[in-house]
Amino acid sequence: MNLEIQWTVYRTRFLVRARQLTKPLVFTDVLGREQSGRPGDYLVESSDGIRRITTQALFEDIYVPVASTQLRSPAPRVQTGVPADGAAGVLARPAARASPEDRTRATA
Repeated sequence: MNLEIQWTVYRTRFLVRARQLTKPLVFTDVLGREQSGRPGDYLVESSDGIRRITTQALFEDIYVPVASTQLRSPAPRVQTGVPADGAAGVLARPAARASPEDRTRATA
């Protein structure tokens, strides 16, 4: 398998990285279990680095891809000055909500 292909980040309750297999893959995971997949299945890596194979149907039913823009929080933008129409400037701060994982991490 070509390991140079970019990982895509997906989310359920936790973030995982995954890539879709283009050819059959068989390996023994760190827990000693044999993992096997065929083209279309997904190689999934959890945050602790453990890799496993998930069938295409199950993976696509559970996981939702995370857009790359959702992985980084944007820098706050501030509008300053007075627009040409004379209206007062408005502070513009994006309202970002922390995911449950972030809330747990922030309070720990």
